[in-house]
Amino acid sequence: MTQQGAPYYQYFGAAAGEPGKGYYSYDLGSWHIVVLNSNCNDIACGPNSPQVEWLREDLNASASQCTLAYWHHPRFSSGLAGGSGAVNPFWRTVVEQDVEVVVNGHDHDYERFSQLNVEGEADPNGTRLFIVGTGGGVLRDFGEIKPNSEVRYYGTNGVIQFKLFPGRYEWQFVPADDQALTDMGEGDCH
Repeated sequence: MTQQGAPYYQYFGAAAGEPGKGYYSYDLGSWHIVVLNSNCNDIACGPNSPQVEWLREDLNASASQCTLAYWHHPRFSSGLAGGSGAVNPFWRTVVEQDVEVVVNGHDHDYERFSQLNVEGEADPNGTRLFIVGTGGGVLRDFGEIKPNSEVRYYGTNGVIQFKLFPGRYEWQFVPADDQALTDMGEGDCH
């Protein structure tokens, strides 16, 4: 983090949670949104770390039926950087707590996985994983394609749009190039 994330905390203020931690949550309509700090060299990410303990408590305290979580480094990825075992405690916790959607970056590509269990195996009751690293950096091809990767694209920059409704969600990858792939779909909350 640049200067321990000081510019981030200055820009977002109290909405970014306690300065120096980089993890917090908020409600957006009927959805609960969780933000985690996956810079595990700077802040502990282990299964008994304060961050993961906070995550468990936060998810248990939420009354929302639907939850979306995001952090930078993906647990599973077919991109050249690949998945990170350091965030496995995050992944395990969100799957065990029935989080619907996880959004990550880090790899400079777009990839969508089927719903996954804690081991990364397809599970219709699992958590759907999106990797959206297409925000403006140099795009990169894929390495070894991971099991249950449903859509992969690195041809253009773009963003993902989520529409969050009570009990369900829709997604669409919106490419910067009108001729590029558009991935869209929908899912129900647990």
